[in-house]
Order: sequence, then structure tokens, then C-alpha cells
Amino acid sequence: MKEQLTLCSEKMNKTIQALKNEYASIRAGRANPAVLDKVTVEYYGAPTPIQQVAAISVPEARTLVIQPWDISTLKAIEKAIMVSDIGINPNNDGKVIRLQFPPLTEERRKEIVKNVLKFAEEAKVAIRSIRRDFMEKFKAMKKSSEITEDDLKQCEKDIQELTDKFCKEIDVAAKVKEKEIMEI
Repeated sequence: MKEQLTLCSEKMNKTIQALKNEYASIRAGRANPAVLDKVTVEYYGAPTPIQQVAAISVPEARTLVIQPWDISTLKAIEKAIMVSDIGINPNNDGKVIRLQFPPLTEERRKEIVKNVLKFAEEAKVAIRSIRRDFMEKFKAMKKSSEITEDDLKQCEKDIQELTDKFCKEIDVAAKVKEKEIMEI
């Protein structure tokens, strides 16, 4: 029973981590290397994460500089950024690639906040789905007499507490990201 609750908690925690990773990749007007996390470069015939072929730095608040370790990959990196959906055109000077993040308009900020809230709601749905799956497991255990009625009630209570805790964590993460976007 305890191992089931631990497994439930781990699954819910993975949902929170996925949400935080998603939030890290949201472009919020400030240069953030995490926006390149999903960009892969064609490197010797294999798709390779951009972080493995170049150094990424943030010299200014709204500028990312990508310096490839192998200068011959510069064009491939530029092409990968252009086909990705980060919405920024790379500036290639022959040695490094610069990404200039434009300041966000109020309208664009509100649009990004809507996405932040949508991701939060999707994470809550995932948490509730995990809760439902584990509730069903415990009900099946009760039906097959593996646990008692009291055990079932306690498990339901524990799972609901986990669900509430993780939903609060999602709300906090969404509020923090929303504040970050609106204050830039």
C-alpha cells in the first residue's frame, strides 16, 4: 500500500517537473537558454541537441549568443533555429549566432499568460488522472480482499491529500510564471 502511494507521488511529481520544463522553455522577453532545449541540429547525419554542439551564453538581458565548437556547424545551427518554433530570426556573423529577443507587447504577454494557464490546467488534469488510476487500483485491491474498507478509506484520503498538494504546487508555479511575464 505504501509503495503504491509512493509511486503515485512520484508520478505526480513527474507531472510537476514536466510543467516546470515547459515553463522554462516559454519565451518571456528575457533571453533564456532554455528556449533552445527542444532545438536539434543535424550534426554528421544525426539530430543532436544544440547544447551539445555549441556554447550558449546570455551577454545581455535580451540577447543569446550561440558559439559552435566546430565552426562548420554554424549554418546547420542557424537552419535548426529557423525551422524551430521559437519565433526569433538568428543573426549569423560568421563566428557566432546572435538571437535578439524583442520586447513583448502587452497583447503578446496576455497571450503567453493564457498558454501558461493552459499548461497548468493540463497538468492538473494529468494529476487528477493519476489520482483516478490509483483510486481504481485500491478499489480493485479492496474487492479482491487485499485491503480492508478502512485501508481503502485511508488510501483515498492520502491520495486526495497528494492531489491537493500537487495542484497547489501547479497553481504556485503558474502564478510565478504569470508574474514573471507581466512584469518584464
